[in-house]
Amino acid sequence: MLASKLLFKCLEEEGVEMIFGYPGGALLPIYDAMIDSKIEHILVRNEQAAPHYANGYARETGKVGVCLATSGPGATNLITGIATAYLDSIPIVAITGQVNRDLIGTDAFQEADIFGATLPFVKHSYLVKNPKDIPRVVKEAFYIASTGRPGPVLIDIPRDVQMENLRHLPPRIKTLDIPGYKPTYEGHTGQIKRVLRKIKQSKRPMIYAGGGVTLSGARDELVRLAEAMQAPVVTSFMGIGAFPQDHPLYAGIWGSHGYPETDQIVKMADMALCVGARMSNRGTSTAVLNQKEMIHIDIDPAEIGKNVNDTNIPVVGDAKTVLSEILEHEIQAADPAWMKTVHEIAAEHDKHRDDDLDPSLGGVNPRNFFRWLSDTVADDTTLVADVGLNQVWAALHFQIRGDRKYLTSGGLGTMGYAIPAASGVCFGAGENPQTVIAVCGDGSFQMAMGELGVIAEHQLPLKLVVMNNGKLGMVRQQQHDNYGAKHHYSGTDINFNVPFVELAEVYGFKAYRATTDEAARQAMTEALKQPGPTLVECTVDPDFIRF
Repeated sequence: MLASKLLFKCLEEEGVEMIFGYPGGALLPIYDAMIDSKIEHILVRNEQAAPHYANGYARETGKVGVCLATSGPGATNLITGIATAYLDSIPIVAITGQVNRDLIGTDAFQEADIFGATLPFVKHSYLVKNPKDIPRVVKEAFYIASTGRPGPVLIDIPRDVQMENLRHLPPRIKTLDIPGYKPTYEGHTGQIKRVLRKIKQSKRPMIYAGGGVTLSGARDELVRLAEAMQAPVVTSFMGIGAFPQDHPLYAGIWGSHGYPETDQIVKMADMALCVGARMSNRGTSTAVLNQKEMIHIDIDPAEIGKNVNDTNIPVVGDAKTVLSEILEHEIQAADPAWMKTVHEIAAEHDKHRDDDLDPSLGGVNPRNFFRWLSDTVADDTTLVADVGLNQVWAALHFQIRGDRKYLTSGGLGTMGYAIPAASGVCFGAGENPQTVIAVCGDGSFQMAMGELGVIAEHQLPLKLVVMNNGKLGMVRQQQHDNYGAKHHYSGTDINFNVPFVELAEVYGFKAYRATTDEAARQAMTEALKQPGPTLVECTVDPDFIRF
């Protein structure tokens, strides 16, 4: 059997049904073998988007997403998407072609050391030099990507390895024993007892939930623990959806782009129980956490104590497993006066939610739009936000309840993420499509608009919303906050107004343009009725830079 065909046999055994890729010379044997495979290939329009497709597919299906690119520029184009998956803990396997083994290190045509280039942001990398290693490498790659703290794994395969004909197939890999890789799922019994004592001692406990809760499928356990503790729950951006936002114990999103009342509540708490959060600088204030007692539950021991120095009780383990272990014991509830105070703080801030708005601003009000959208769409809707002002508007004003999901690039902040990732969600949903909405700014849309061809080709039922302010809004807001005067805006004007509606119509989309709140509601109502791809362009005042 050709090694290239053996590769697909191994991928099929791992349950792979779809690959997002782009062919090239170093992949010719693999693409030739793909003809006889049951695995469906989705031709992306730029390799840069391929890992984002795999990312959205993985987040929708719970499986490992797979992307494929040729050597040299094809492989290096995957780097940002691989790093995006790494920082958000998304399981993907990236397969790259490489020049022949005897050419490695000679600066051959389209040679790049993708193995070395990606080492800082993959869970593991493989350079396959012997075709007999393919079954073991594939088995290990999928296991590593999907277990412990999930993340990306790279498999680099030279072209001459792909072409080798194996007379005797290597034995099937039934069990794995990877030295040095033994993820811990169960919490230490002694640490669980310490957690219970700390909860009992606390007067004003809070729970801080990160993306690890969602990845572990621990939402129900988190709700049960919060109800038992009678503690407010705040989330990071990646933790949005880890706790239902219509629950009376929900206290908002914390961090640099979160709610002001959430920050006030966190500061008042005397103990923080942190679950599945990395404590990144965008999602937390380490100075605040260092002033209070803290429990940190995380499956990755490297994250405990990395950013917050004073973790009183570290618990290494899977969020769902550890929370279940805690729930086996009697939980001490906090004084009801604590939640009363939390609700009073939230109510006071809610009164003044829109006090910072300039009434002279025209166009579509993003806050009003996402609040209306939240009240309109079904409870199984997935909203995929790009990076920028659009990301924060959606996060703060679109409520995640029921089976809704909010997906974004939280760790790396990768513009151009939403369109391919949302398309990956649609591919993953398959025959059971729910409402999938991708939200972009006019800047981030233009980073990935070539992928409209994939959406059109496959008639994905994706609803694209473009918040068009003619600016790079997030950077412009930061320039405003750092320098104040308007003459300090630099490099953030998009001086060519792309006709997004007409562009989408060329691709066969139903497309709508809205310049007022009422027009935006009408346009989105019509878009949601359409079975195929649609686009709604909302004109937003460039001075609408508040969340």
